[in-house]
Amino acid sequence: MTTFPVIASTLSEKDLSNFIIEKYNLNSNFECKLFRTGINHTYFISDSNTKYIVRVYCHNWRSKTEITEELKLLKTLKSNNLSVSFPISDKNDELIHEVNAPEGIRYVVLFSFANGEKKRFMTNENCFAIGSLIAKIHNITAGNKIDRVNYDSEILLKKSYNYLKQFFTEDLNEMKFLKEIGKKISKSFQENNLKDSQKGIVHLDIWYDNFSINAENEITIFDFDNCGNGLLVLDVGYFCKQLFFIEQDKNQYELKVKSFLEGYRELRELSDKEIDLIPEAGAAIFIFYLGVQAQRFDWSNIFLTENYLKMFVGRIIDWCDYYKIEKD
Repeated sequence: MTTFPVIASTLSEKDLSNFIIEKYNLNSNFECKLFRTGINHTYFISDSNTKYIVRVYCHNWRSKTEITEELKLLKTLKSNNLSVSFPISDKNDELIHEVNAPEGIRYVVLFSFANGEKKRFMTNENCFAIGSLIAKIHNITAGNKIDRVNYDSEILLKKSYNYLKQFFTEDLNEMKFLKEIGKKISKSFQENNLKDSQKGIVHLDIWYDNFSINAENEITIFDFDNCGNGLLVLDVGYFCKQLFFIEQDKNQYELKVKSFLEGYRELRELSDKEIDLIPEAGAAIFIFYLGVQAQRFDWSNIFLTENYLKMFVGRIIDWCDYYKIEKD
């Protein structure tokens, strides 16, 4: 019987373990366990002393050039003594491996493990430390570019809306809202016309699920899969927006945002224009990620429904109402 082709697969833990052990000259005690599937697949590989992260990029999600640029950025940040999860070279000094999955070529990279814990409910001190680390990263990436996506209004808003049109009618109130607020945010980005020093390489996905905090309040950021070029305030706005939904008590939210911004501004200036753009930057990235879920329907189809759209857009509306972002 002919094997039926697939559009996605999950690699065997055992075979991936053998592959990594051979490529990296690890001892036979290392064991690989699937951590989670998603846009990419993440595995832990460890023995009793050492733990690494294995990322298996999904087929046709990132080109080899895009992955190379991500890893070059991480090596630059590490060489500047910044606390990030960084790529590990194999026995032949290679960073990226190709495997023939049923759907086609998938890329595999081994990363250092970020020690500490994920903290959904952060303290003011945690927020200050995160702000400081993001500022340190931005001080290195400001004014620079990599060979990856440019996060402008076209990518963040217009393309995301067009992806959603494939699944939802434009007559829905939520789709009408996304279209109108997209126009408003695009106009604000254009009118503010920030300087080159306020643009650079951004992470674009800084939230509690993508950093670890240890007992000494030291932060390690990971998962730079969505890094690209754009306004640096995008990273600031996205963290604030994530914090907004974690902290139901908005007095606590305001205190933590204040600590976060103080940590950032202690090391890097935020202009009045950038401060004013924080609400719209946060909304823009949430719209972008809603578009990613539509773009990657194979990954997100378990919840990409009209009810989900209403819930997700409802969150964006709550944020816009809080900051009085009005449609044109």
